[in-house]
Amino acid sequence: MKFNATTRSVKGTSASRRLRRAGRVPAIVYGGNAEPLNIELDHNETYHAVRKEEYHSSILELIVDGKSAGSVLLRAVQWHPYKQQVLHVDFQRVAKNERITTKVPLHFVNADISPAVKLSAAVIVHPVTELEISCLPGDLPQGIEVDLSNLEGGAVLHAGDVKLPEGVTLVQQADLVVANAQVRGGAASSSDQEEGGEAAGE
Repeated sequence: MKFNATTRSVKGTSASRRLRRAGRVPAIVYGGNAEPLNIELDHNETYHAVRKEEYHSSILELIVDGKSAGSVLLRAVQWHPYKQQVLHVDFQRVAKNERITTKVPLHFVNADISPAVKLSAAVIVHPVTELEISCLPGDLPQGIEVDLSNLEGGAVLHAGDVKLPEGVTLVQQADLVVANAQVRGGAASSSDQEEGGEAAGE
């Protein structure tokens, strides 16, 4: 995924205001063995790009003044408090042989066919929607699929239970709750149903 930028020679608050009035976004590229690079971006292109999920979890190819400036990772986006305006963007340089640490979104699938929903009428809650992981740039996933097809009523799915792509390791605590099948009042969980059946048999 490529994006275009131009070098920014002037810095400071007043210079940034002038850029924004002209439909540009001040940005910075840092990290690696090079000095920080001040750049500017087209606001409309940047606004639509940073609203896409994959833009936040992809290795981006930076083109500055028409020439390749290496691979970067989006690190921070500063938004205007009430306008739909991007104020500033931070990028970090990445090297293909050095591991990076970043957050990637979780994509929950098969909740509708899980025992939690079909048998217990549970409501599946997602306390977190992304995980912090570590990997080489070439192994960075745009998202991690979380299969809920075996989740039962009242059960909890932890970060350590999520199957990660090859080459990807978890940075956050393994006991972090990523999904919780909450059984609504009056509905019994599968374990409750089993216990009730055993009691009736006795």
